[in-house]
Amino acid sequence: MAISERSRHSVTRLTGGRMTQVLTRHIVLIGMMGAGKTAIGSELARRLRVPFTDSDAEIEAAAAMSISEIFARDGEAFFRAREAQVLSRLLAGAPGVVSTGGGAWMRPENRQIVAARGLSVWLNCSPETLWARVRQRPTRPLLQTADPKGTLLRLLAERSPVYALADLEFVSRAGDTIEATATRLIAELTAAHPTLTQEKP
Repeated sequence: MAISERSRHSVTRLTGGRMTQVLTRHIVLIGMMGAGKTAIGSELARRLRVPFTDSDAEIEAAAAMSISEIFARDGEAFFRAREAQVLSRLLAGAPGVVSTGGGAWMRPENRQIVAARGLSVWLNCSPETLWARVRQRPTRPLLQTADPKGTLLRLLAERSPVYALADLEFVSRAGDTIEATATRLIAELTAAHPTLTQEKP
């Protein structure tokens, strides 16, 4: 769908035009493992000239362990509790782009935190695209099953109705580059949520 001329000007301002804009709240990327939250989030933050933070990376840094090691030693419930703490801390800071783990959005308390301080964006990918990406990374703790593809599809079916509660659903295209995806996402954000930015004094 074409965006208005006003939205095009807004996109120009977001991406470094003459009028500097600042984010009024965080952009929080949600979605399944393999959706490209970290890659797209990094590029989006670069374009918007704001910090990018990966909540999983923050959890690993705080624990001095990988996500897989945390799951193995302490279990998923422990991990989810720490995930909520880290997300709350990240969103208390200056607005930026935040990438979350695939299960973070499933907890009501996390959705409330994000709603209060950010704009949630669901990166929606096809099952085929997700599987093509995650099958190359055998360290995903939730896919350590006898049928990892079946597990992925089950998780996607369970989570999609909750992901759909996000402020914006962004459909990822398998053939697009990271740069093209970021450009399209900025356009959709600007068109759907014009108050996401404001002019810097």
